[in-house]
Amino acid sequence: MLFWLFSWLGQYYLPFSAVSSLTLRALLSVITALGFSMVFGKQVINRLRALKYGQAIRNDGPQSHLAKTGTPTMGGVLILSAIGVSTLLWARLTNPYVWILLVVMVIFGAVGWADDWLKIKYKDPKGLIARKKYFWLSMGALFVGISLYYIAIQQPNPITTREMQDLLIPIFKDWMIAFSAVPFGIGFIIFTYFVINGASNAVNLTDGLDGLAILPVVLVAAGLGAMAYVSGDVRFADYLHVPYIAYNSEVIIVCGAMIGAGLGFLWFNAHPAQVFMGDVGALALGAMLGTIAVMTRQEIAFAIMGGLFVAEALSVMLQVGSYKLRKKRVFRMAPLHHHFEEIGWKETQVVARFWIIAIVLVVLGLMTLKLR
Repeated sequence: MLFWLFSWLGQYYLPFSAVSSLTLRALLSVITALGFSMVFGKQVINRLRALKYGQAIRNDGPQSHLAKTGTPTMGGVLILSAIGVSTLLWARLTNPYVWILLVVMVIFGAVGWADDWLKIKYKDPKGLIARKKYFWLSMGALFVGISLYYIAIQQPNPITTREMQDLLIPIFKDWMIAFSAVPFGIGFIIFTYFVINGASNAVNLTDGLDGLAILPVVLVAAGLGAMAYVSGDVRFADYLHVPYIAYNSEVIIVCGAMIGAGLGFLWFNAHPAQVFMGDVGALALGAMLGTIAVMTRQEIAFAIMGGLFVAEALSVMLQVGSYKLRKKRVFRMAPLHHHFEEIGWKETQVVARFWIIAIVLVVLGLMTLKLR
């Protein structure tokens, strides 16, 4: 909205036209979302506390966490609101990728909100019935896959159409998995479904300690923002041998909003947390990261940058699988961060060390841009 306003004003006063710069708008997006979170954060926390939207803590988790019972949850509404406002203000709203990301945020956020609300209402950590939860998450993921496929096939250039669907293999210049060879985009849509749902649930599983999930989300959003910037600029895309997808240029605005909103939320979520993001935040943020990875065709690089999320999800899968098959546990407790708590690490140590790992993984993921 402000993009259009300043573009119009730029006709009469040249300095206003500077807002057409993608880099400037990305920075403004960060600042706007950060400012929104900081200004309204305390009000949201007080409102959640007044509504008695307190977190229900699982009895089978670490005993030290029982003291957190009653801490306001559903703070993800603050994050999503900040992202939405900042994106609408600074993005070119004619870009279909921007609207896809906003729809993903709303769908997955709504499912997370329902899950959180049921946990609060019935004082039960289980929340939304699993089959209903995954049905709506699946609908959201399929919406993305079908939408991106439809946009791809509308391209006049067959090469661009293929690049918008095929899976890029990092390090190798010309190696791709040709999803475009499968009729009706079925291969691409199914793959997109798993990337988005996997990312959404992985971030949700990681969100178990004060500040643990939100900073890695910020870091991965920054890494994917760099990927979007590169693939949305024909010169950088050609130089780095990545698919040029013009729509990706505006994705960096959404990434900037995620960075600002996440940092603003971390101010209140750092140990000892005044508020938890809840499923409303974790499911939506994970789905948005997965969607951006698909848009930029950097799913493998995303798996590297989000390796912390991958490890958390795998730890749960291994724990459940091992117990069902062998009646033995692989970890003392899953997800992975609880295992380290059980072996004696303090919560702040787990969080700080996992943050360091997340930083290293994002750097490694970005390195794949040049190593081709």
